[in-house]
Amino acid sequence: MNRLLPFVLCMAVPLISGCGMQSVYSGGSQGAVARTISQTRVDPIDGQGGWLVRNALRDRIGASTGDARYRLVVRLDDSITGFGVRSDDTVTRERRTLRARYQLVDNATGETLIDDTASSDAGIDVVGSEYATIAAEKSALERLSGRLADMIIARIARYAGDGQPESAP
Repeated sequence: MNRLLPFVLCMAVPLISGCGMQSVYSGGSQGAVARTISQTRVDPIDGQGGWLVRNALRDRIGASTGDARYRLVVRLDDSITGFGVRSDDTVTRERRTLRARYQLVDNATGETLIDDTASSDAGIDVVGSEYATIAAEKSALERLSGRLADMIIARIARYAGDGQPESAP
C-alpha cells in the first residue's frame, strides 16, 4: 500500500485542481477579501468579553487606513452554566458559552450586508480553589473571544470572496 500512495496522490491532483475551488485570499493584499477586511471598522462592544472580541477582531483586520467603508456591529451574550453537580449540590463542571450576533454595514448606504451569528463554548473544571476557577473562566473567555473573531472574519471573507461587495478603487 505504501508504494501505491505516491501514485494515488499524483492521480488525485488533476481531479482536485478541476473542482473549481480557489483561494479565499487570491489577489493578496489587493484582492477583494483583503480589501473588504481592511476597510472594516469594529464598533465598541460592551463588557469584558466585548473588549476581548473587539481586540481580537482588530488584530485580525489590521490597521485600517483612512475612512472605513464598512462597520462591524457586534452584540455578545456571555453565559456560564453549571452542571456535573455532586450529592452536596456543589458544581464540578461549568460550560461557558459566548454567542455573537454581528452585522456588517455599508457606511455609504447604511445597508446591512451580513446579519449572522456565531457561538463557541468551553468546558471548565470547578476545583476547590475559587481563584483557580475564576482564572479558568477568564482563560476560557479569552479563547472563546479569539474563536468568535476567527468565525466572524471567515464569514466576512466568504462574503467578499463571493464577489458581493463592489471593488473600491
